[in-house]
Parts: sequence; C-alpha cells; structure tokens
Amino acid sequence: MRTLVISDLHLGNRAGNDVLRRPAPLDSLLDALDGIDRLVLLGDLAELMTRNRRRPLAAAEPVLRAIGRRVGADRELLIVPGNHDAPLIRAWARDQGRALDIDSVVPPDASPALARVVSWLAPARVTVRYPGVWLEDRIWATHGHYLDTHLIPESSFGMLRGDAGRGDGARPVDYERIRRRRRPSGDSFAARLVQRPVPALLGGGSWVVRTKVIAAVPRFLMNARLAPLTASLVDLQMQRAGIPALGRVVRRLGVDADWVVFGHLHRAGPLAGEPDDRWHANGGSPRYVNAGSWLYEPLLVDRSAPPHPYWPGGAVVMEPGSEPKVVGLLNGLTVRDLGPRRPH
Repeated sequence: MRTLVISDLHLGNRAGNDVLRRPAPLDSLLDALDGIDRLVLLGDLAELMTRNRRRPLAAAEPVLRAIGRRVGADRELLIVPGNHDAPLIRAWARDQGRALDIDSVVPPDASPALARVVSWLAPARVTVRYPGVWLEDRIWATHGHYLDTHLIPESSFGMLRGDAGRGDGARPVDYERIRRRRRPSGDSFAARLVQRPVPALLGGGSWVVRTKVIAAVPRFLMNARLAPLTASLVDLQMQRAGIPALGRVVRRLGVDADWVVFGHLHRAGPLAGEPDDRWHANGGSPRYVNAGSWLYEPLLVDRSAPPHPYWPGGAVVMEPGSEPKVVGLLNGLTVRDLGPRRPH
C-alpha cells in the first residue's frame, strides 16, 4: 500500500500563512494524491487552539472537501489528531482512561467538530486513530505533541528537561492528564499565566513571534535576513531537545518500532544527503522521520529556496518494502505562490 503522510496544515491560522488556502499549493497536493492508496493527516489539520473555532473550521471546510473528493470512496484516509486540533478528540481521549492505547480507534462522532470534519472528507473512507497509528508492522506514526511534556517550557521550542521521577512505563492517558493538569482552567493564556508564569510567557512569546510579529513587520524581516540564523537555531533545538524528547515518549509508551513518523516540529527530514545521526534519539532504533508543515514562515525560509527543511509542503511517502522517504510537494512553487501578502 502506497501511503502519503502530511502534517501540520494549520488551516485557519491567524497569521494567514497556511498555504493550502491558496490555489497553487492545493492543486499540487491534490495532484500528489492521484498516485497513493492511503492518505494520513498526522495532526494539526486546523487551528483550533482558540475560543472561537468557527472561523478556522470554516477555513478548513473547502480544503478538506477538496481532499476528500480527490481521495474518493475507494481509498483510505486516516486522521491522527495533534495538539492544535485536540478539541476534535480531547474529551473522548480522557474518558478512555487507561483503555486509551497507542493506536486506539476513535469514533467518528467523538465530538461534533470531528463529525463535521469526517463529513467534509466524504466520500473518502475515513478512520480516526489517537494518539498514533501503526502504518505497518514496524512503522508507528504520531503527531508528536506528547514530547512537549519533556521540555521546558511545554512547547516544541523548549529545552530538554530532566527525567527525574519519570519511570519507563506510561500510558497515553498519563500524557493526557499531564497536559490537563498544566492547563486546569482551559486553554486561555491568562489561566496559564496564573498557574505557571514563566512557561506561559516563554510559550506565548514564541507564538507572538511566529504570528503577530511575522505578519506585522515582514519588510523588516526581509531586510534583516534573519532566516538562515533562525532556521539554524530551530534546527539545533530539534536535534538537542525535540527528537530526544520524542525518544522518551516512545520509550515510556513501549512503542517497539523501527521507524517513527511524526510532525509537530515543522521540520521535514531527514532530507536527501543530510547526516542521519541527528534522527536517532539514542543512536539506534527507532529512526525518526518528520513530515514538515504546510505553513509559510518567513523567519525560517526568507531568501531560501527548496529543498529546504522548513519549506512548506513536506510529506512522507511510504512504499511497500521501502524505508519512509521525505518529499517536498511544493518545491516547484515560489514565494509568490506561497508567501503571505505583503502590505503596499
């Protein structure tokens, strides 16, 4: 079965840099679907980390309808939610308690929002799994957001924390409970600030930089030529903290895999010719492969050209009997096709 894995669409993103709402990127993705047997949406398909979810869902609907029509009734479509679309399954997942496994089947009506998303993807045969799914006997896929609990602050931009007090054994519900305890009054910034001020400020700061600042001062960013530096720093953080943190998650959950396919870090890789050693958490098995994202982020890709680890349109292709391979589905497009519109 030929499988295409894409992650981090972030449809309805506040900064407007979710590229699939633009015609050229969407056409490129739809064309790529013609040659596959199964599509996996590996989390963060819509930007639902907001109180008003109607706007991002409205933005996601036409894109998801187009994807569902192209996949058609004869092919499989898997959804594995992440953290930015966690409202699709959050209440259901916590209700499962210790029955929540590493590849649990989620009812398509687990929430009203999930039922709408599944209906938009018709006529594709949609299955929902959480927090991960076995794509083959030795290949496990997950969005990867559980790794945040091993970082300071709890975000994909954090530093690796010590593992004191954490044993090797854990269940998915343990991670769900940790995330719930650390956001006890909902997902509002004010609640997080009261409970845990330093992580809230650091995490909020990263969001401001990636949304408000990028949207507000694009000309400054272009003149400053910061992208090579910021991309290098984010890459270093991924190597030193992100993948080791995911390695802890995989170890604690008892995932016995040769490969782990994930998203969340927005960094496609390993790319062709890239040193492979950074994609091992402990220097051995499993090996990790990231599907990248579908966001155009000037702070990471300004003045760059594909192939580039943060260029939007990353995906993982799985062929029977072959290792998972990273591809760039939008490498033929330009900034004019992808980038946010700049003020005159």
